[in-house]
Amino acid sequence: MTLPTKEQQTELEAAAFRRLVSHLRNRADVQNIDLMNLAGFCRNCLSNWYLDAANEANLELTKDESREIVYGMPYEQWKAENQSQASSEQQQAFETNRPKE
Repeated sequence: MTLPTKEQQTELEAAAFRRLVSHLRNRADVQNIDLMNLAGFCRNCLSNWYLDAANEANLELTKDESREIVYGMPYEQWKAENQSQASSEQQQAFETNRPKE
């Protein structure tokens, strides 16, 4: 196996990130609470991680801007168009499995 160079690794990680974001945009039917309950992260987590990385790189980016990068539209618009009310079962599962970080 040939290990990628640091530059290639960065390019591969960026491509994987773009594909993940694209996949999540195409699967608006999958609710954030379901992602949290099953995987321990959601679109908001991903946008927060993006914002953290921007801050570490001394780039000025707001939370709303990082969310728009992940959601492909303003967050409030995405919520209005795609987010449904969480069921009591979903909310209970979230409280049980809430990440500790």
